[in-house]
Amino acid sequence: MCLAFPAKVIEIIDNEKAIADFGNGVKKQIKIMLTPDVKLGEYVLVHVGFAIEKLKEGEVCSSF
Repeated sequence: MCLAFPAKVIEIIDNEKAIADFGNGVKKQIKIMLTPDVKLGEYVLVHVGFAIEKLKEGEVCSSF
């Protein structure tokens, strides 16, 4: 089973890394190489530290 979690991009460090907010105060550095068009404030699906897909705002659970 593979798990991925939604997170909001709150800082873009460079073309490969960003800081994401997973909610409840959990913030982690993630890799954004697979989603190069992600922008500040957008939501992504994160699996093992990699943003694997951009999410539309309506696809994100209400805990954010």
